[in-house]
Amino acid sequence: MGRHSLPDDAAYGSTGSAPASARRRTVALATALVLAVAGGTAVAVQRGLLSFGHSCAATAVRLDLVASPDVAPAVAAVAERAREQKITSDGSCMDVRVTARDSYKVAASFTSRSRPDFAVWIPDASMWVDRAKDAAGSATVVTAGHVADSPVALGVVPASAKALGWPQKTYTWAELATATAGDDKVRLGAADPAHSATGLLALSCIGKSAGRGAEAGTRTAALAKVLSQRVSDGDGQVPGTLGALDTANSLKGNSSSHTSGAVVLSEQAAFAYNAGHHAQGADQGLRLFYPKDGAPQLDYPYTMVRESGMSTNESRAAMRFLTLLGDSESARVLAARGFRAPGQPVADALPSAAGGSSPQPYASASADPPSAQELQDALGMWTITVQSARLTTVVDASGSMAATVPGSGGRSRMDVTKASLLQALAQFTAEDEIGLWDFATHLDGSRDYRRLVPTARLGDPSPGGRTQRDKLSAAFAALRPVPDGATGLFDTTLAAYKEATSTYASGKFNAVVLLTDGANEDPGSISRADLVAQLQKLTDPSKPVPLIAIAVGPQADADEVREIARATGGVGYQVTDPADIQAVILQAIMALGQAQHHG
Repeated sequence: MGRHSLPDDAAYGSTGSAPASARRRTVALATALVLAVAGGTAVAVQRGLLSFGHSCAATAVRLDLVASPDVAPAVAAVAERAREQKITSDGSCMDVRVTARDSYKVAASFTSRSRPDFAVWIPDASMWVDRAKDAAGSATVVTAGHVADSPVALGVVPASAKALGWPQKTYTWAELATATAGDDKVRLGAADPAHSATGLLALSCIGKSAGRGAEAGTRTAALAKVLSQRVSDGDGQVPGTLGALDTANSLKGNSSSHTSGAVVLSEQAAFAYNAGHHAQGADQGLRLFYPKDGAPQLDYPYTMVRESGMSTNESRAAMRFLTLLGDSESARVLAARGFRAPGQPVADALPSAAGGSSPQPYASASADPPSAQELQDALGMWTITVQSARLTTVVDASGSMAATVPGSGGRSRMDVTKASLLQALAQFTAEDEIGLWDFATHLDGSRDYRRLVPTARLGDPSPGGRTQRDKLSAAFAALRPVPDGATGLFDTTLAAYKEATSTYASGKFNAVVLLTDGANEDPGSISRADLVAQLQKLTDPSKPVPLIAIAVGPQADADEVREIARATGGVGYQVTDPADIQAVILQAIMALGQAQHHG
């Protein structure tokens, strides 16, 4: 931890200023207190004025404490009170040194051999403590109590809040995500769930709210893919992504894809944001939506680290400081910064200053905390879904793709397939790499396949001011069935798989996506058994390239595509309606990526 000094104001991220020490009576008073005390504390830190009188320094028990940046200023204020008032533990003064550090970084520092140079840790959520226990052993880390609470909610700029019906209209997590993530006028943003308890708790709640089953999982993954395009590295950066709030009730700076009109954040972060923007007028702050199916809580556990290695004086001082954090004066310090008292009813004034208003269920809608498995599943889904992909898409162009799809208004299998592929393309980011082949017997001389668009990054420029995405969109739209063309499945599959494995991209999810509506019809091709054997030889577990084979329509040989896909570690599907292709591709990527992640 280096110097173990009180961090300066900039270290506190989105929480902004240092702690106020009086109860907030009105929003204006709270703002004045926060800003005024911020200046005083910052000056004191810079000048080294936070110290003991000579009579107490020599006998003080030193306690090194690491805290989440949002709560660290309030904890530091309580530590300074202990110094100024010479509050003792077993007759000795307490010298509590507070350092702000992101919770995910602290959790990642724990290993079975690590020796943390701090005695107490206050992360923003218990999930980080669980992660530290898994890494270092449960005996190393013990939760002794909780310092504060803050529910996770959705903060929205005034124009978007009005459009969403705030405050009268309430939503579930899934409804909120659907209403904001796909709306380019709102643009939902969040912190990276890999680095943020707020982001991961919200993602888990969105998944749970969406329901069970492949269809619900696919919808959640699609939302995650969209959200990933406006994700911040940590909680401290999230408020900075909000568009400027103006009197015209619109987002300024909306040419940036990183500007958001709605963000997942804690109530306390919204409180701090609104306090910092109070000078712009009360009508310019964030509005908070509290999901009606429950808001998970940041619970700020007071965690004893390496307790068995503490001296008796250190252990008792740590517990004495926990008691001090729970007294009435400390409660006022925490409340002035927008924190709720743990396990206690909340007064209306705090949610109101954060942007909450009745009938939003800010007082009653608390969700049961997600289980460790639910959090792991949500993080796994996020990790895989937002990972860049390298896909070679291979589409059947045989004559049978001209057959009409029942109930589609006369559209052919190829028409519906193209529309579904274009929908799927919209889910991928500029960092994803996608190419396109089509196939039918003797399509290109003696070959059954053509490389229409080489696999490349979707954001790469192409001649004429277009991008790879533009080229693919045009190529998908131009796909046509070949009259009298038969299904040259086996030779095409082998050629596409050879190219995909030889051009494997490290750090990406690599796969071949094969769409066919029939069985192999090329009598001159290799046999199914030879194809399976050669695919198995090409497969390298250290460089996985699964085949996602989708049998489209009733004539497709589902058993054949499943056997071929399994030879590569991939999966085979059958869809009766080509419109389902987009959902199946995303579902397959998520399932296979999850398997690779755990493998």
